[in-house]
Amino acid sequence: MREQLGRDMRAVVSIARRCACGRPAVVRTAPRLEDGTPFPTSLYLTLPWLTLELSRLEAGGIMAEFSDRLTAEEELAAGYLRAHERYLARREELGTAEEIRDVSAGGMPVRVKCLHALAGQALAEGPGINPVADEVLAGLGADDQQLVCRCEQGAR
Repeated sequence: MREQLGRDMRAVVSIARRCACGRPAVVRTAPRLEDGTPFPTSLYLTLPWLTLELSRLEAGGIMAEFSDRLTAEEELAAGYLRAHERYLARREELGTAEEIRDVSAGGMPVRVKCLHALAGQALAEGPGINPVADEVLAGLGADDQQLVCRCEQGAR
């Protein structure tokens, strides 16, 4: 993970998903860092190539488009709310941090703030859990259950 991110990861509990090459793709992290700081992102994306692609999409303004769609599309909003609730439940399996009890990640449940967090959930939990992430990953060709390796493209 250090090679992938260029730094050490903190509070890693397990690897939630691996790339086809065997490298970590998503790690589960505790709701508190070692120093006691609350840490809401319990499913953390570590694939450099996918992180880069998602950053490009974010820079292009896709998050505002999805946030607008959440207001206009009831089915999308309902699925996103379910993803938020699942995220909270899965994080609570690892422990609690009262300060972030109702805070999931990525802007859920009412807006899209961080595609990386949403993609981490979708890759770790599988398709059908987070509709926004599913759509984004499909657009990037990263929704394949085998998660075809592109690690060398985005390696640091």
